[in-house]
Amino acid sequence: MAPVGKLYCVPTMSQTKTIRSVCALAGLELEIPEYTHFSDNKKPEFLAKFPHGKIPAFEGANGFNLTEGASIARYLAGLAPNSGLLGSTSEDAAVVDQWVHFVESDIAAHTDVISGMLRNFFPYSKGIHTFIAEHQLRSLITLETHLSTRTFLVGDRITLADITAASILQRVVAVTADAAVRAKLINTVRFLETIVHQPKLEAIFGPTEYTEKALQYVPPKKEKAPAPPAAPKEKKEKEKAKKAAEDDDEDDGNLVPEEPKEKNPLDLLPKSTFNLEDWKRAYSNKETRGADGSLEWFYANFDKEGFSVWRVDFKYNEELTQVFMSSNQIGGFFNRLEASRKYLFGSMGVLGQANASIISGVLILRGQESKAAVDCAPDFESYDYTKLDVFGNQQDKAFFEGALAWDLEVDGKKWADGKNVSVVFLSIMFHNFSLMFALQFK
Repeated sequence: MAPVGKLYCVPTMSQTKTIRSVCALAGLELEIPEYTHFSDNKKPEFLAKFPHGKIPAFEGANGFNLTEGASIARYLAGLAPNSGLLGSTSEDAAVVDQWVHFVESDIAAHTDVISGMLRNFFPYSKGIHTFIAEHQLRSLITLETHLSTRTFLVGDRITLADITAASILQRVVAVTADAAVRAKLINTVRFLETIVHQPKLEAIFGPTEYTEKALQYVPPKKEKAPAPPAAPKEKKEKEKAKKAAEDDDEDDGNLVPEEPKEKNPLDLLPKSTFNLEDWKRAYSNKETRGADGSLEWFYANFDKEGFSVWRVDFKYNEELTQVFMSSNQIGGFFNRLEASRKYLFGSMGVLGQANASIISGVLILRGQESKAAVDCAPDFESYDYTKLDVFGNQQDKAFFEGALAWDLEVDGKKWADGKNVSVVFLSIMFHNFSLMFALQFK
């Protein structure tokens, strides 16, 4: 059989394993030419076929070129409809796509970010590491629950969803899912072993390495500058005398000590019992309303002395036009609050419709005044800030809960779109990582 095309790739990439496995099960021959990364993908002849210079890249024998691992794998699976890799019905195919998207966006992406921080592709943040690891575990538990009653993700035989999930999980168990986590993922580990040990796939996947302890951040060692050679004692004494004379001759300018860097007044407040990072995790991982929801957690843990809740209203709503543009404006405001990320959490939204909307929401701020936490944003004065009593005033409480649950309604205007401060900060980090990670494969 003639090859269906060529695949330019790095063998260890999970996408490469997925694509090769698809061909193995579909009975397709795939040519894998010699390829040197950071070299071949910068050559004019490569860029003529794949302008972004990204791998994996597929060059079809029929002249059809394609990039993005998931797209290549699905295309090749479609060339062998009898293989069952896309299921047996259109509904099966949709569920296959669902699981492929889920494991790539909710499991693989988290591993990539954690790995990127640990490898110093961008500054390490313990808070972000913890946040992402918890989100990944939640996704893994979803997968575990699904696999607790079945052997494969879709139907009774291997599909593209299983191959994709296994290629991703093989890296997860080597980086983030250590022995303690895997103890909660008995069915997921069984599933991984089932796929990677299929006779036609074993050579492609190779051995699976299970880490006993999730990889942790190790700060890079700072190189010590070599000590200057010791000067002769006589020379040192002369230099001291010379320096003293020079100091006497200097202007008074150097007699004024440099002002110490001013501390943020919020850092001088007494320690609070309310942990803002714990609240952000509760809000992200729990339903907002209802028993054991994030609002219940908030009321049980909030420190009224150390934090305060504020209603935020845009002053110039008459200038707002399209909903998506107003939503972007909220995102920009939150971006500019980055310097105060450890002092605040917020949920704001666009209420109404195009050319008839308002921007409103809430901020949870450190301290009892709003300015100290928000004045790092140049446009903070474009908003009005009103302190809310969410424990003693039912109207304030209803507004607060509506803003967090994204079902707030003000003067007949219903919630149309919204953003959270912590999610915006995280998306900035994801975006920065994506840029750096993309550079590794360009």
